[in-house]
Amino acid sequence: MKFRSLMLSGLILLCSFGLTACGGGGASMQASTTTMGQELMDLEKSYKDGIISEKEYEKAKKDILKKYE
Repeated sequence: MKFRSLMLSGLILLCSFGLTACGGGGASMQASTTTMGQELMDLEKSYKDGIISEKEYEKAKKDILKKYE
């Protein structure tokens, strides 16, 4: 009986530690510290380096400017 009680207590304790590790893991919001100027400079560099096309550059530039209106 004492062994059974001890095992049950241990199992409950083990489960409670396991559940505390399940903190959700969902998406979290983070504040952006990037400025509009930095975003535009990064975008321009990507364009000049040939990573994005002129059409992609113009669309992304409009999106950035709209975001900071």
